[in-house]
Amino acid sequence: MTDAPLDRSERAAIIRDSLGVGIATGAYGVSFGAVSVSAGLSVAQTCALSLLVFTGASQFALVGVVAAGGAPLSGALTALLLGTRNTLYGLRMAPLLRFTGWRRIGAAQVLIDESTAMGVTRETTAAARLGFLTTGVSIFVLWNLFTAVGAVAGNEIGDPRTYGLDAAVGAAFLALLWPRLRSRRNQLVAAAAAVVALATVPIVPAGVPVLAAAAVALLAGVLTTGESP
Repeated sequence: MTDAPLDRSERAAIIRDSLGVGIATGAYGVSFGAVSVSAGLSVAQTCALSLLVFTGASQFALVGVVAAGGAPLSGALTALLLGTRNTLYGLRMAPLLRFTGWRRIGAAQVLIDESTAMGVTRETTAAARLGFLTTGVSIFVLWNLFTAVGAVAGNEIGDPRTYGLDAAVGAAFLALLWPRLRSRRNQLVAAAAAVVALATVPIVPAGVPVLAAAAVALLAGVLTTGESP
């Protein structure tokens, strides 16, 4: 990872791609807001979750447990389990971003799937920081904004899936993944992770299939360490 500065065209391309992911993902916050209020949380509690927790899978898991009649503590523990993947992201991103002090604390708040994906593939520190921060901050702002909209509007907005927001998030992830599938090894790992995720969807809580798929990728990384991509 080098410290080479970015030229104008590269900076513009990173910002464009990062904002595209940010808008697609952040807008889905309206779904969480509506679902959370329907589960019995207040508007203030719903907005506080997005502001302080800020990791979609964990938030949906928590309100899902509450909506099913589970104890809030059980929901919190489920959310914490799903959030452990962010710790792994932090271990990977820290040497790439090279933030220190209060900057590292601020970066930790926007350390999520999308910001990690938009930063980890960059070849310079400047590019990694720009992709990470543009994506993370844009999602943070929009997620919280649309959470409030969904919480206040409640059932009046109908099912958010009607507007295709759930598909937009999946499409954003596919766009991030596609450039990484040039090698045969990466294609096989992606296929295996997809099979595991699909197989676990009917039998585990929401968000766990993501962890299972990530475990496949981690195992493949351990087994193939030292091999050329």
